[in-house]
Amino acid sequence: MNIGIYIYQNSEVLDFSGPFEVCSTANRFLEQPHQVLLIGQSTAPVKARGGFTVTPHYSIAEHPPLDVLIVAGGIHDQEMFNQPVINWIARQYTRVNVLASVCTGAFLLAEAGVLSGLKVTTHWQDIANLQARYSDVEVCSDLRWLDQGKIITSAGISAGIDMSLHLIERLYSRQLATQTAKQMEFDWQTN
Repeated sequence: MNIGIYIYQNSEVLDFSGPFEVCSTANRFLEQPHQVLLIGQSTAPVKARGGFTVTPHYSIAEHPPLDVLIVAGGIHDQEMFNQPVINWIARQYTRVNVLASVCTGAFLLAEAGVLSGLKVTTHWQDIANLQARYSDVEVCSDLRWLDQGKIITSAGISAGIDMSLHLIERLYSRQLATQTAKQMEFDWQTN
């Protein structure tokens, strides 16, 4: 299984590193580990919020087939108009089993047209903006994460860890998700 995490300039660090840590920690308990892959528009280093620099493993043009794609949030104003990326997200929606977003990553999913008619969530500070911009999406404010089947969205920043633990539960088992949270010494909020 391949779990991809899309990152871009000014991504929120915990939006991608939290899910990465959850998925890689879960691997410690699996006989057949999944791969956790950071994906950028290119493989050039990405400068995330606060100046944290990370190098993607793959580009959107060349990566293994994905089973799950998680889109990080951050300063998304330019990224949501990056047409090659938006087109790639729309294509991945037709290929992956689960497409998820952390925080304002929901704006990229909405721009790709994959949230129409769904209930979603995002960072509390961006809820009104997401609702106003995409009137065909119902934005919820009272949940840390929201599972709508193929689409899972989470509220801001640390909520992506809760969502990722839910993803591990969904892909594997409640026991593995609980074991992963314990290993991370994280107080999992299951909604």
